[in-house]
Amino acid sequence: MSAAVDMVQFNADIVTMMPEIVLGCGAMLLLLLGVFAGDKHSRAVTVGCVILLLVTAVLVVGGPDARTLAFGGTVVVDGFSRFTKLLVLAGSAIAMLMSLDYLRDEKLTRFEYPLLVSLATLGMMLMISANDLIVLYVGLELQSLALYVLASFARDNARSTEAGLKYFVLGALSSGMLLYGASLLYGFTGTTTFEGIAAALTRDGAGVGVKLGAAFVLAGLAFKISAVPFHMWTPDVYEGAPTPVTAFFAAAPKIAAMSLIARFIFGALGPAEGVWLQIIAPVAVASMVWGALAAIGQTNIKRLMAYSSISHMGYALTGFVAGSQEGVYGVLVYLVIYLAMTVGTFVCILLMRRNGEAVENVSDLAGLSDRDPTTAYLLAILMFSLIGIPPLAGFFGKWYVFLALIHSAAEHPWMYTVAIVGLITSVIGAYYYLNIVRVMFFDKPAAKFEKPLGLVNSALLGASGAFVIGSVVVLAPLIDAASAAAKSLFP
Repeated sequence: MSAAVDMVQFNADIVTMMPEIVLGCGAMLLLLLGVFAGDKHSRAVTVGCVILLLVTAVLVVGGPDARTLAFGGTVVVDGFSRFTKLLVLAGSAIAMLMSLDYLRDEKLTRFEYPLLVSLATLGMMLMISANDLIVLYVGLELQSLALYVLASFARDNARSTEAGLKYFVLGALSSGMLLYGASLLYGFTGTTTFEGIAAALTRDGAGVGVKLGAAFVLAGLAFKISAVPFHMWTPDVYEGAPTPVTAFFAAAPKIAAMSLIARFIFGALGPAEGVWLQIIAPVAVASMVWGALAAIGQTNIKRLMAYSSISHMGYALTGFVAGSQEGVYGVLVYLVIYLAMTVGTFVCILLMRRNGEAVENVSDLAGLSDRDPTTAYLLAILMFSLIGIPPLAGFFGKWYVFLALIHSAAEHPWMYTVAIVGLITSVIGAYYYLNIVRVMFFDKPAAKFEKPLGLVNSALLGASGAFVIGSVVVLAPLIDAASAAAKSLFP
């Protein structure tokens, strides 16, 4: 009887994790196709990976509605995981589609690229569903190992090789910190499951060992979202990696890491709010401030976007600082909007090519309004949205996280200070975003870019611009979905 019950439970666990299983098995089959067919069929492998991600998304949507634990409670599937997995899958599929023309132009067409993105996505999905420190680490490392290779994908390019090496060395350090913190949490609570850690904290309180363990784990996760002071890898990797890879780094992995942070602090560390709040709040403030200030002097647009992403992760973290369900759904809304703005901006960066090579200086955009007014106006709209000017989508992203912070300030008055810092850094950030607009519309035109965007990238840019402009229309269903997802995180 026991064996039969175990088999039934095992089958139920398999069904619960079917999206990850299908994605992993599909990636292995496409790997075999790539190995035997060679690079000449890399485009077919890319299309196959995109279809695989779409199938995985359908399975995610069709998953169990109620909160479901699998494999002994080590993984969890709920509304929160479904929402964020769909975001990650969308970001990964877009990164593959963005890369088609770029990889061909740079003579980097190899079948490994979409497979690495797919395997990194599998790791992100495991991270999002992690309900145990061991699963957290396995998912994180599966993602990271693929990202190290992607950063140095242009292996004949010195900058790309340097980017991959820096990311690997610093990533290994952050993984060691996270693993050390996980071992401390296990040693002082006697369990690796998030529910077990929360129960131990409720029963025994948070001692010094637990506080140190939580700090090390959060430090490792902060590295993945390039939050200050664990941001040192971001500018060099963003600049050196191929542009579609940079776009991928800026979106999907950060969404997955933010989701994991939410599940860890509200799940495992839920009874010890004072512990994680003392870590997350300073990190959020430092990220907003340093990201805004350091971007001012940047002339390379990819480095500028690196510091921009640091500040935006700081804004998103303020939703967690609020410590409420409202704050979490504000973060989810922010991540959706951030994904849309990032995709559109990097599509425009892909346009920047002269004499068969990519150009990356902000000054190379000079006079774009004369040469390609449609792209210039769409990029300007994206810059205004990144600033947070109403009624564009970026305004509503900041509105919801700051509003949650204000509502929580009744209990913690110092949260008003965090909100004020966020507003001030938004004003500072307007300088370098508006500088890009100034260069496009008012500087003497530079040489024309060698060719227009392809059909796929034009469609992505148009969709990004339409989302940012039409935010008033699309945000209502998005807010409802994000609210339901946030509610599932607080059973």
